[in-house]
Amino acid sequence: MQSRIFSDPVHGFISVDGSLLLSLIQQPEVQRLRRIRQLGVGYLVFPGAEHSRFGHALGAMALMDDALQSLRKQGVSITDEEHEAARIAALMHDIGHGPFSHTLENDLISEFQHEDMSRVLLVEINNRFDGALDLAIEIFDGSYPSPVFHQLVSSQLDMDRLDYLRRDSYYTGVMEGVVGVDRIIKMMRLFVNNDGSGTLAFDQKATYTIENFLQARRFMYWQVYLHRGVIAGDHVLKSILRRARFLHANGRLDVPASPALSYFVTNSVDSSTISSDIVWRSYSALDDSDILYSIKQWRSSKDFVLSDLSDRFINRRLFKVRFQSVSSSAERLARAKSRVVRWIQDSRASESDGIEDTLTYYLHSGSVTHTAYKRATGGIQLVAGDRLVELSELDAATAVMALTQNEERHYIAYPPEIEPVE
Repeated sequence: MQSRIFSDPVHGFISVDGSLLLSLIQQPEVQRLRRIRQLGVGYLVFPGAEHSRFGHALGAMALMDDALQSLRKQGVSITDEEHEAARIAALMHDIGHGPFSHTLENDLISEFQHEDMSRVLLVEINNRFDGALDLAIEIFDGSYPSPVFHQLVSSQLDMDRLDYLRRDSYYTGVMEGVVGVDRIIKMMRLFVNNDGSGTLAFDQKATYTIENFLQARRFMYWQVYLHRGVIAGDHVLKSILRRARFLHANGRLDVPASPALSYFVTNSVDSSTISSDIVWRSYSALDDSDILYSIKQWRSSKDFVLSDLSDRFINRRLFKVRFQSVSSSAERLARAKSRVVRWIQDSRASESDGIEDTLTYYLHSGSVTHTAYKRATGGIQLVAGDRLVELSELDAATAVMALTQNEERHYIAYPPEIEPVE
């Protein structure tokens, strides 16, 4: 049997056995993940956050293997075919991510979720392998009769989340994201329902470990994923792509994008078309290097807005983001608008398309939200004797109810040259 060992700083040595898994890892769609940063623009805030989606894919697959081995040791019947298919589903769950991960997800393709593209690419790869991924696709879809495998791929506590929390914590240096992955996996149980079906659950002894996992996820969202610097980078990157599309539509894009990105600059693409050959093939050719190459080229554009925004991104002169407890009042937005307009008038930005149109690229207001635990959409189940209890119903899990609350933070973003808006 073919085998290979990957050295991973997060999980140690990851062993991959079997010609099918090794062949899948070598597929262009999977290798492409090496060129997509796991945290999008997060590297502009956390210098160590240069890790890729490829490392995360291997990590999720490794944890899937650990989880299935743990369940097998408890006497759970898992066939070799199920074991391999679940590992494949974990390995390939994120192959639908675009450049800079979540940042441009709805900008390249409207009304889009990367999981939909993952599904399209899984089917295409399955065709190359004469149906060898049929079972993996059933697990990915959640249509396989035994739901525990899908729950390990996608649920409130799955291998994806366990890996990205530990991995992102390691590479950002934010230690609040460290979770007890090994203990959680050891505490996994297969609870057999009255109808004979199985449900993924956890030993009640894992209550505090799981509570810590949810707390860590909340910390990572507010300290890393929704950090003000990340929001600033997201807005600059999105504004660059929007400006390039506007200039192309008006026949004024004087510096072309990379060949792979050009299709999405020159065409309006929505999620209903992702199964078409031209769309998924163009999408599969895209990675972070296409975006960075194009932005570096656009710095030399004669259009001030495109050139200025591109230079801001390359040289990290991002927008200033100010968080607020409530939505910006009309008075506050008016003050911000007045100061940004004054800056536009004093700079070459006023040469572009009028102050009001230019303003949309340099003044942003909105909100970010996060709910650490959504018990209404498949809560985490614990085994209490001969029954299942949802995590928040346990007396011991006192902090969990607070984690079910949706948290929202409002913000305003504008160039750092602008006088602070109070």
